[in-house]
Amino acid sequence: MEESGSSGGGAEAVINLGIRSSVPISYHPCFGPHDDLLLLEADDNLVSDIFSGRVTLRGLPDEDAVLCTKSKTYAIKFVGNSNSMFLIPPSNPPGFIQDDAHGKVSVIKLAPGNMELVEVSPKLDKLKQLLLESPFGPGEADAMMMDDDGSEKNLALYTWSDLVNIIQASDEELLKGLESLSAIEIDGYWRVIDESYLDMILRMLLNNGVLNSWSFDDLDEEEVVSSLVADEFPTQLAGHCLRVFGSEVKGTNKWKLEPRLVCLHFARQVLREEKMRVESFMEEWRKKIPEGMEERFEMLEGEVLTERIGIETRVYTFSVRSLPSTPAERFAVLFKHRPKWEWKDLEPYLRDLQVPRLSMEGLLLKYTRRAQSRPDAEPIFSAR
Repeated sequence: MEESGSSGGGAEAVINLGIRSSVPISYHPCFGPHDDLLLLEADDNLVSDIFSGRVTLRGLPDEDAVLCTKSKTYAIKFVGNSNSMFLIPPSNPPGFIQDDAHGKVSVIKLAPGNMELVEVSPKLDKLKQLLLESPFGPGEADAMMMDDDGSEKNLALYTWSDLVNIIQASDEELLKGLESLSAIEIDGYWRVIDESYLDMILRMLLNNGVLNSWSFDDLDEEEVVSSLVADEFPTQLAGHCLRVFGSEVKGTNKWKLEPRLVCLHFARQVLREEKMRVESFMEEWRKKIPEGMEERFEMLEGEVLTERIGIETRVYTFSVRSLPSTPAERFAVLFKHRPKWEWKDLEPYLRDLQVPRLSMEGLLLKYTRRAQSRPDAEPIFSAR
């Protein structure tokens, strides 16, 4: 082989190798074994995070590990090489035996492939499953008011540190997942509030609003919390109720109850697991809505479906909250429930899917078949 003219016999000789030049190679005295080395390919931004210690590997022993930065999650995939990849150390690497093969480049390892990082969606279904196993209910609230923590002993509870070790998601994605579940940290543990207990708090808030002539568009947080504490609800949960059903008015200590969130809550209370005639449901729903709020069926997108039985139209609960977060599993459940979907019904159940590098059009192409009886007809989607 033609020599490059470089005086170094290490990696420098290859880095400085000119076009159409070559160097002789030899095996380094420390050559092999090769199974103690893995190469990782990463873009510049990830390299910076890796060398700055801003990444973690997450997953349980029986799971494929993922690499997480502060805001993103990456699957780790091994890619084999069809050609040999030689690894060459510097000319005088510390801790290695000096190679006396003058004029030659010494190969110290042979890499069979490398690991690639592929951005993926966080795996948050387990988070929902874990937190819903032990919802926070009235019994624990009573113990909390009496400063008695004995009720926690027999419950499966999770701190932030526990969730970081169990859930394959970045810190920011995990926080968003907790927010989507309306979870709250109580005594160091992340909990979801039992729906019936949250209903009790909301009803009391609305009742206090009527008694005190509050405007639900201009609620004073301190006054609301104080009134709920007087009704024997914990301070932390009183404030949490405002955050679940309202939004803070920027720059003030005021809150506004969001009609859609409040109306949606009472719609769930009316329906439960039943199928009802639309007219009957609307009548019962209207009775529960606070004065000044207006119920609209459009508020229930992604929460209920309708079906025609003879001349009647019935409505029933089918919530996007109960569906898997991974696209393949989500579509499988949707098409098992209903083999054919109109877009106006399907879209609310896909709106929250966020898949890196894949648009909504891409998801539909990958998982559905689209059919139209005529060019101006609404498309119908079925399983691919």
